[in-house]
Amino acid sequence: MIRRCFTVVLLMLSVTLFIGLAYAQEERFPIMDRVAQKVIQKYQTSSCQEIAMQKAHPPTGKKAAMEARAIELLRTDPEMRTEFLNRVAPAIANKLFECGMIP
Repeated sequence: MIRRCFTVVLLMLSVTLFIGLAYAQEERFPIMDRVAQKVIQKYQTSSCQEIAMQKAHPPTGKKAAMEARAIELLRTDPEMRTEFLNRVAPAIANKLFECGMIP
């Protein structure tokens, strides 16, 4: 379930923000900060139906490739991964709980 939630989060990353994420390490992840804020805002403003639709239809093509690169970047940089997840996890968990998607 956590992996699915993480996948949904990464779907929302734009190509531009992903490219910036690679360079964010130089200044304590400023791009990652913006991406995290965008993810948080998306979960706070999305309806349960919108979230369910995103989970039901995984990405294909460019979005799937971008997601794979983002996951790999976060896997190779534990500090960035920790920072990103610490920021977005509360918003995601709260929304999924409200929507009945986690017990």
